Amino acid sequence: MRYMLMQYQTQENEDGVVTSAEQQAAIGEYLREGSLAGVFLTGEGVHSSRRGARIEVGDEGSVRVIDGPFAKAKELIAGFAILEVDSLEEAVEHARRFALLVGTHRVDVRKVGEYADLALPDQQG
Repeated sequence: MRYMLMQYQTQENEDGVVTSAEQQAAIGEYLREGSLAGVFLTGEGVHSSRRGARIEVGDEGSVRVIDGPFAKAKELIAGFAILEVDSLEEAVEHARRFALLVGTHRVDVRKVGEYADLALPDQQG
């Protein structure tokens, strides 16, 4: 099963503070081990919201573009990872380890919707 981990910004991330060389090395080693084990499939970090935009669509179909930065850094995504694991519990354990490693206060864990999940009830085996 694939799970997506979504790491949230800390104010330091949003302010552009770069992690230490030691922390970067530890994160790199964690990702290398996960890749070699076939658990870590892909992942990326994203820049601060200062370098982004937000699109809001109104009820009438009106579109509003808001340039960053956005308020409340703790509600912004800092990066994601896609894992291949056997259970939600295993994905949660990886998220826990990663959160402690990078110093974030929040990581969401969500199962990736597979094509088979979209099958109608009468089409399921």
